[in-house]
Amino acid sequence: MTTSTTTTTTTAARPRRRGGLRRVAAVLHRRAGLRLALLLSAPMAWLVLAYLGSLAVLLLSAFWAVDDFTYDVVRVWNTANFHTVLTEPVYRTVALRTLGIAAAVTVIDAVVAFPMAFYLARIARPRTRKLLVVAVLTPLWASYLVKTYAWRVILSQGGVLDWLGRPFGVSSPGYGTTAVIVVLAYLWLPYMILPVYAGLENLPANLLDASADLGASAGRTFRSVVLPQVLPSVFAGSVFTFSLSLGDYITVRIVGGKTQVLGTAIADNVTLNLPLAAALSCVPVVMIVGYLLAVRRTGALDSL
Repeated sequence: MTTSTTTTTTTAARPRRRGGLRRVAAVLHRRAGLRLALLLSAPMAWLVLAYLGSLAVLLLSAFWAVDDFTYDVVRVWNTANFHTVLTEPVYRTVALRTLGIAAAVTVIDAVVAFPMAFYLARIARPRTRKLLVVAVLTPLWASYLVKTYAWRVILSQGGVLDWLGRPFGVSSPGYGTTAVIVVLAYLWLPYMILPVYAGLENLPANLLDASADLGASAGRTFRSVVLPQVLPSVFAGSVFTFSLSLGDYITVRIVGGKTQVLGTAIADNVTLNLPLAAALSCVPVVMIVGYLLAVRRTGALDSL
């Protein structure tokens, strides 16, 4: 009798559970906004807690101070760290140098990526195009440190670059700001090629034909037809090259010699003066946000 009663109860509970699931599914089907909110709740919670939360803690700690004797963080509110960052000439120099390196890397990548992307999108045969796209992506599969240390060997005095340039009277630039720009331009080049390639691939062929029919030269076609259409893709790629270069400091440590950028200045102050390091960290954040706002006006973020 007991077994029969238990079986009957279990059998009766199953339709109730199924009915509850059907009601929930019906509610989610009718309310697309609720469905979307549930789908995005987990990643948005992670974004708010892990990313925005860490930025909030970073900004908060920038208002603290350090005990001059013990180097312990003292939770006393002040703006001395920001005053130091804004008024000390050394930090202004480092910030401008970092900004210049990021801008130079972005310009170099744009100049190098455009002809490569144009060949991929408009000239190469389909089979060759696939192989070249794989070749562009292959460096991304290699370790960041392996590639950077390989460039350290190439740029060293008596290294590969010296050996190749000796017959032509060209020597390696050695370690320094030039080496940092060259290595960063190499590291982030695929991030520029791919958006430009996508933009050129979506460029309507009839626009090029119409320009040729109207007698426009190749240069005029590039300036008046190709460049305006692909410029948002270039800006989209620049978001990656600029922001990644702005925050990089490992490459500077490996091939930069005595070059100081914001990343190395932050790393040097983390153990000695954490609030000052936090204040310095706000500088690249402000630069990146300002750059994103400027790029957003071009519509480039829609190409990402």
